[in-house]
Amino acid sequence: MYSSVKVLWLKERDAKLHGKTVIVTGSNTGIGKMTALDLSRRGARVILACRSKPRAEAALADIKRESGSNEVVFMQLDLGSLKSVRSFAENILKTEPRFDLLINNAGIYMPGTTEDGLGVMFWCQPHRSLPVDQPAVRPSEGVCKLCNVLFTHELAKRLQGTNVTCYTLHPGAINSELFRDVSKVFMILMKPFLMFFFKDTVAGSQTTLHCALQEGLEPFSGRYFSNCTVRNLYANAREGTVAKKLWENTVAGCQTNLHCALQEGLEPLSGRYFSNCTVRNFYPKAREGTVAKKLLYE
Repeated sequence: MYSSVKVLWLKERDAKLHGKTVIVTGSNTGIGKMTALDLSRRGARVILACRSKPRAEAALADIKRESGSNEVVFMQLDLGSLKSVRSFAENILKTEPRFDLLINNAGIYMPGTTEDGLGVMFWCQPHRSLPVDQPAVRPSEGVCKLCNVLFTHELAKRLQGTNVTCYTLHPGAINSELFRDVSKVFMILMKPFLMFFFKDTVAGSQTTLHCALQEGLEPFSGRYFSNCTVRNLYANAREGTVAKKLWENTVAGCQTNLHCALQEGLEPLSGRYFSNCTVRNFYPKAREGTVAKKLLYE
């Protein structure tokens, strides 16, 4: 498996990206960092879009040193915050005359919710146009991974005729810091498997680089790649109606969050519940102040 990845990668090893701008999310560690390093060596202007400023600045120094390029910058982006996403997008539009490639690499493996009340593992995975996925397209596996595939399928439809393409991919099982937030006991138990059965981050970045660099992939926009090869998916991951509905629900969810964040005059409605950009009334049990106080303080 590793040899096939390396042979395929040789086809793109001479590709140059001078004058191109690339955004890589989650690029302060793991395959995101290796991807950013490779692209910077090819002459691209690389933007490290990361949540942690100290970790990103350390990665920035490493990449500049190893690539010999000064065209690498850090811009803060917390995918767990719609406010941060909006601020990042506004900053890009103001400061960058162009950008040519967006690699949505960031991911997280931990429970909890974002500041906007959305599931961390679902919302902070790379849904949005080169998502780097994990193997989860069978019906019994993770829903958020299936959503990556469906979202990219629908995005490709909406991008037809624009000369913009998108792909989703599985990099393989990677020995990286993805599990850094899980228990130490779990990591001790996993260490032998990580060492002997998982790819390192250089091998793990090859399918991402293939999709980013290989010429002639335009007819495969919206498709799923693994080991630098386009793959056929199970029927549930090709369902166009579900993909469209996922897109519409995602947009609707974002609109309500943006409404609550940006709309003036909502102060009297603090503590209330919104849906479809409208304040809603609850059943009595959801307005029970005594219960709410007990949950919060006891």
